[in-house]
Formats: sequence, C-alpha cells, structure tokens
Amino acid sequence: MGTVTLGVSIAVPEPYGSQLQELRAGFGDAAAHGIPTHVTLVPPTEVETDRLPAIRAHLAAVAAAFRAFPMRLEGTGTFRPVSPVVFVRIVEGAAGCTRLQGEVRDPSGPVSRELAFPYHPHVTVAHGISEEAMDLAFTTLAEYAAEWVCAGFALYEQGSDGVWRKLREYPFGSGPIGVPAQPGSPADQTAEAAGATVRPS
Repeated sequence: MGTVTLGVSIAVPEPYGSQLQELRAGFGDAAAHGIPTHVTLVPPTEVETDRLPAIRAHLAAVAAAFRAFPMRLEGTGTFRPVSPVVFVRIVEGAAGCTRLQGEVRDPSGPVSRELAFPYHPHVTVAHGISEEAMDLAFTTLAEYAAEWVCAGFALYEQGSDGVWRKLREYPFGSGPIGVPAQPGSPADQTAEAAGATVRPS
C-alpha cells in the first residue's frame, strides 16, 4: 500500500515566486530550490496512498465553493526564538488563507490534522540557517512588496529527493487558472504578474 507525504498550499505567482526562491537560496537555505514559494494551507502530512482519491475529491469540493481574494505581501517577520524562520508578511489576504485552510483541514474530512502551532499564514524566506543569515533575510526584504489575486491552490507531493512537486491544481469556482510553476515543480500554465519591488533597507 505505502504512504506519500503531501502538502497543500497557495503558490506565489511569477515573477514573485522565483524571485523569492532565489533570494532564499542566496541567504544559504539549502532547501530553497526544492520548495516552490508558497503560503502553506496544510503542512507536510504523511498519508496512506489509498486515501488520495478522497483527498482529491475533498480539495475539489472546497475549491469549487471558494472565491478569489486579493493577496498582498509587505515587509518581513520572524517566528524566532520559537522557530528558526524568517518570512514575508501577508498584510492582505490572511483572513482568506485562514478560512481556506480551515475548510481544507475540516475535522470531518480526509485532510484533518492538528497543527503544532496556531495557523499564521506567511511566505517563508529563510528556515533553519545561521542567525546572521536570517538577520540578513529579515533586513534585505524589509521593504519587499507584491500583490496578486489568489484564485486557487494546489496539492503537492514531496519526493524521496526532498523536492516538492505539484500533483494537481484546484481553481476556485468554475474558472480555470494555472498555478505558476517554479524550479523544482512540473511546468503547467504560468501566471503572469507585474514585477515585485525589492528596496534594500
């Protein structure tokens, strides 16, 4: 039967996704190129492979009933000292992410799981690296800004090589979208967006 490690997330669209991924790698985060830039809805979760059809059906039902909402990133935050993470803050769209992850993780559904910490939507840009490197990430992206309309999410699987790969997209409502591909994930349709700004502080 076997198991797979899954995650559910909102992909950060291009050019923002690759831009933040390259910056994360530049800060010395070795995992950067195996993790498409994202907002987590369900963290890495090991499931039996025979649960996949039910999980896919549940995600499709959640997405069909959801509607697009604006997302805006601005500045940085950190979970230190509790957790060695620096992130870009979500200043608009956090409520939509929180509601969405609650529906995806519905206790009566197939993706139910407890979280180690209260849900706090964010975009990780450094994790588990030196304090100096995390300080650099925090200051370099202090004036970072990006915005887009979130129109869906995706299901990902982590391979034995540690790389996260997209299994399926789930557009909100009935309209098709493309979840942007990034290095380390299969190429599907690509969302175009205006360039983000990075202003050194």
